[in-house]
Amino acid sequence: MIGLLVFVVGLPKDMVYGRIAPAFGLAVFAASVWYTIFALRVVKATGRKDVTALPSGPSAPSIFTVTFLVILPVFLQTKNAEFALQIALVWCFVEAMILVAGSFLGDLIRRNIPRTVLLSCLAGLGMLLLAMNPMLQSFETPTVAFVVMILIFINWFGKSPIFKKIPTGFLLLAVGTALAWAFGLQSPEAIQASMTSFGFSPPTLHIGSFIEGLPHAVPYLASAVPLGLANYVFDLENIESAHAAGDPYPTRAVMLANGLSSTLGMLFGNPFPVTVYVGHAGWKSIGAGIGYTLATGTSMLLVTLFGLGAFLLAVIPMVAVAPILIYIGIVTANQVVRETPKNEVPVIFVCFFPWIANWALTLTNNVLSAAGTTAKAVGADVLAKKGVYYVGLTNLGNGAPLGSMIWGCIAIFAILDKPVRGAVAATVGAVLVLFGVIHSPSVGFAQPAAMPLVYAYLMIAGVFLLKHHLNQRSEIAEAAPVVAAPRQLQESD
Repeated sequence: MIGLLVFVVGLPKDMVYGRIAPAFGLAVFAASVWYTIFALRVVKATGRKDVTALPSGPSAPSIFTVTFLVILPVFLQTKNAEFALQIALVWCFVEAMILVAGSFLGDLIRRNIPRTVLLSCLAGLGMLLLAMNPMLQSFETPTVAFVVMILIFINWFGKSPIFKKIPTGFLLLAVGTALAWAFGLQSPEAIQASMTSFGFSPPTLHIGSFIEGLPHAVPYLASAVPLGLANYVFDLENIESAHAAGDPYPTRAVMLANGLSSTLGMLFGNPFPVTVYVGHAGWKSIGAGIGYTLATGTSMLLVTLFGLGAFLLAVIPMVAVAPILIYIGIVTANQVVRETPKNEVPVIFVCFFPWIANWALTLTNNVLSAAGTTAKAVGADVLAKKGVYYVGLTNLGNGAPLGSMIWGCIAIFAILDKPVRGAVAATVGAVLVLFGVIHSPSVGFAQPAAMPLVYAYLMIAGVFLLKHHLNQRSEIAEAAPVVAAPRQLQESD
């Protein structure tokens, strides 16, 4: 986050380190306090001592979206960092209010969307959004990452840990850091340069910035709605993941905590919403209990208060941390495999496709941008001749969180022969496409490129309704009494 704001966008360092980062740390800390309270309530209600608190963290997609779709274009256009932050704060507030409003429907949605779908969508997120890039980073620096990964396999996946008396998390960081310094991947100069960010910067209220941004923010809020819905889905999936791991948390309370924590951070100058972070099952598998999330939130607050982020990255290489994220992604995917009935397993892979396309679309766009061009300039036909089906990537990859859930529902209701629910899922998909929430790079009503997808979803709904009609006819036929045919008269009669 700091790297994007300082080195990509070009915001003043004093704004990033002195205002945004401390407010960001405060928001994560506030959410971690709530999660700790919720975990203590579960302990009190159940008497169990193996409860794991929910993990708290930033919404990773939001960091990139608000940076590249809000802060960067506004700053480039106006050269006014203060104005760019004001617009972003309003954007964050909209995100937070979607969580607050949606908290009253969360339990209803969890009851109506099968667990297999929720966990499969989360597994796709964990593997592609959380674990894939760290895996690529690991293969760029194998002399560090490979040893860290094998220690993870032995200690966290295996049954006989090595160096049992040393906490594995500490062991991984220590070994990774030592190897990085031994192979010259870290430098003393970086440590010296990072010390310029030291200093105490307590969060300060910036309500005026939010109010000043309100009249000007509407053109930039289009991305807030679909991403707010995506964050809403993330929360649902992570809460369901925790429930599947044995820790039931109240959906409404968790979502309210996230919305209010994000609002608190926004009032102090943080444009990035917080959420239930992915990986509850992974943290639980390595022994995390109630206190770890509060310790994480406290650490985040202290790091941002004293400007220690750059210093820590100068000492501890990211490649030493990356394999831990790979582990969390694997455990998240493994959870859905473990929890899914055999006949529903195909749903897992159906839910993965939008996430794969989303990752590939991001990679393709970044490559084209690095080459100084765009897909539009190159041409979709030219890309298709090279095996890059850019139109398909755009349609499938945009809106992956919701698209993954829609297709998971369509698939599972087809498998379980629940055609009415399948028709509802397909119709919801058509409505989301109609407004540009999924399968579209931007929000808009009845965009020409999206209309074939709208018709296609409605056709799916039609097939489901036909199946429902045929099922009813079959049930009526089976329930009808069997009437014996009249015995033909014999000649003798």
